[in-house]
Amino acid sequence: MPDYKIPGVYIEEIPKFPPSVAQVETAIPAFIGNTQNDTDASGNSLDKKPIRISSFKDYERIFGSAPVPNVTQINLDAGLNFIGATLTIGHYLYDSVRLFYLNGGGDCYIVSVGTYASPGTASDYNDLSTGALKALEGVDEPTILLFPDAVKLGSSLYGIQQSALLQCGTLKDRITICDLESDDPLGTKASGFRDSIGINNLKYGAAYTPWLRVAPPKNIRYGDIDGTIISIDGGAAVALNSNSVHGGNADVQALFDNYDTLLGGSPTEEQIAEAEQALIEGFAPYKALLAGLNTVENLFPPSGAVAGVMAFVDRTRGVWKAPANVSLNGVLGPSAAFTQAQLEALNVDTNAGKSINAIRAFTGKGTLIWGARTLAGNDNEWRYVPVRRFMNMVEESVKKACEQFVFEPNDANTWVRVRAMIENFLTLQWRDGALQGAKAEHAFFVEVGLGKTMTPQDILEGRMIVEIGVAPVRPAEFIILRFSQKMAES
Repeated sequence: MPDYKIPGVYIEEIPKFPPSVAQVETAIPAFIGNTQNDTDASGNSLDKKPIRISSFKDYERIFGSAPVPNVTQINLDAGLNFIGATLTIGHYLYDSVRLFYLNGGGDCYIVSVGTYASPGTASDYNDLSTGALKALEGVDEPTILLFPDAVKLGSSLYGIQQSALLQCGTLKDRITICDLESDDPLGTKASGFRDSIGINNLKYGAAYTPWLRVAPPKNIRYGDIDGTIISIDGGAAVALNSNSVHGGNADVQALFDNYDTLLGGSPTEEQIAEAEQALIEGFAPYKALLAGLNTVENLFPPSGAVAGVMAFVDRTRGVWKAPANVSLNGVLGPSAAFTQAQLEALNVDTNAGKSINAIRAFTGKGTLIWGARTLAGNDNEWRYVPVRRFMNMVEESVKKACEQFVFEPNDANTWVRVRAMIENFLTLQWRDGALQGAKAEHAFFVEVGLGKTMTPQDILEGRMIVEIGVAPVRPAEFIILRFSQKMAES
């Protein structure tokens, strides 16, 4: 009440509306892995620093381009037309972020743990990833953790995933998407996923299998394939140079020599581009080689694409909708097909409940995510990914909204305001279809007050306890159609 001492007219605004709960963002992944650049344009280190980006162009501007594949053999026919090639890609972060955006992703965080040339050992990567996780502890926005590059570490992958699950269980505002090793699509090999992931914090994780067949654009120039073994029309393999593929034509030889001279010095990007263009124009097979290499498929862990689907479903339907029965963009298909018995074993793990969500190819539909379980697949409360993620959103949103009441009087006036604020928020969730119940009172409850949630001792010790119960919708994982014949009645 203001102190009125001067005669006059005073205006007082009386608040009649309760404060509101603002829904937090639900699909902000944090990608951890190797990047081309480990410094920004100003020379500042990017090492283990979470950087928020909004597009794939942002990623390329800050972190650079794709890793150069290791091309070990190229196959041409008698007419020097490209048939196929053997190549490997040593790092997966770049293309995982690309798949994230192709499948509907929005904002995300990137945490670089070194360039493509580092780290050198699994132990180095594990230490760097642990440091990256530590850095993410102090960042509030991420809601999904994933490690596309950790899959190259073999069994060391699981220690990183365990650390991520521990952080999720501690902070209670994020989940971990787990990739399996490429040679362990069922997660059952000795010392594989199900044996090694442990049993702690499983409700905060979800695993997807198998890896995906992808033919990404590749960052390849002639200098990257100079000397590569090449086989022409099934004949003897020779090293790629002008003599091996063009009979020693002098003009073509000059092009190759010019390019090799540039590579031996310190050429600018413009000089290299000019030499590349000269090769393309003067040496037709080279152009065919580049075009052909871009069609070669590779296998990639699915976590980036899955994170993109989660962002897309959250934006178009809601976080309470299962990110499943949704097709994947930018992929040729899954790397493996499963039998009925294998699918059953993936979905229901009778031993430890570690469900693994299958990615399957369907005729006429494409490649679909065909599972929505957390790693706590036998837990009736936390079995489903949308339930876990919806509860994360509600808990974090209400927590942030209630911070304004810290140090407010712990009395009935404050209790009414808090209760009304939370009930209004949950009513909106119910109207959107996130909660079960024909009436709002069937979908949730909010209790706060002396004799309800608090004792006199609680009030003396400064505790205001609010109890919230919600009935989130669950996916119809099994649809059972029951048919019978009936007797004729006319």
